[in-house]
Amino acid sequence: MKASELIEHLQVDLADELAAITQYMYHHVMVTGAQAPAITDLFRKVSIDEMKHAERLAERICELGGVPTVKPTEIKVGGDWMQMVREDLEGELRAIETYRKQIKMIGDDNPITRRLLEDLLIDENRHAEQWKTVLGK
Repeated sequence: MKASELIEHLQVDLADELAAITQYMYHHVMVTGAQAPAITDLFRKVSIDEMKHAERLAERICELGGVPTVKPTEIKVGGDWMQMVREDLEGELRAIETYRKQIKMIGDDNPITRRLLEDLLIDENRHAEQWKTVLGK
């Protein structure tokens, strides 16, 4: 895979992570109801994880000669706590699928980027499991 193609994929990943940061922080401050105390801190902690992902992706884009995007993809907000968690779980599952595909595409051609995506994949899997637990799945 050419560096320019890799940068394009990483730009989309970064835009998704930027959206996740905003979505989780919004959910952190807007969640209400009986479940709010139990999940508000989880929203905040996952948002911070996503910030770290965005930082690592932006650094890698720069290392490859690109300029990191500052525009997030779609941000889903609103609804009750269950809707928020479902939307966040959907986002995590999309990220898992995307990172898995990209890891396969990269193969052994770029071990640094592959390792980065593997690390992010581990975190996204953990986040998905947390949201599944919250939803009782």
